Amino acid sequence: MRERLLKFLREHQVLTLAVMEADGSPYAAALFYAVDDELRFQVVTDPATRHGKAMLANPSVAGTIQLDRQHWREIRGVQFRGICRPLRASERAQAWEIYSARFPFLQQPNAILTRELVNTAMWRIDTTWIRLIDNQIGFGHKEEWTPPAAPAK
Repeated sequence: MRERLLKFLREHQVLTLAVMEADGSPYAAALFYAVDDELRFQVVTDPATRHGKAMLANPSVAGTIQLDRQHWREIRGVQFRGICRPLRASERAQAWEIYSARFPFLQQPNAILTRELVNTAMWRIDTTWIRLIDNQIGFGHKEEWTPPAAPAK
């Protein structure tokens, strides 16, 4: 299951992230993402955006990843829940390495991107639940994954 999830997630690059604003209103945003071997998403966004402010106030998020224009027999997608937080400087380098390897255009000189990235933060979504939906296996076929429990300290 984990390997199928990684394969699916690495075939895509945009997730729709659902957040809860401070006033209780739901909000969603599309974000480029990279996934690491622990099925955690790395995303980049400005903390001053609507969804950035919402994640700072309430780090619980949910989201989906899927292709557009799928025939119902071929629908494949992912639903997830997790905790999203901006990364500390000590964590950012490794996350940026994963993210920029996924999006090589970030490694090329570009004045617009350089200017815009100054205001962003690197965030990580630690997934707490992922559901893979795959109608290619059977109508409504679902498999769920949760991360292994952390060892007791």
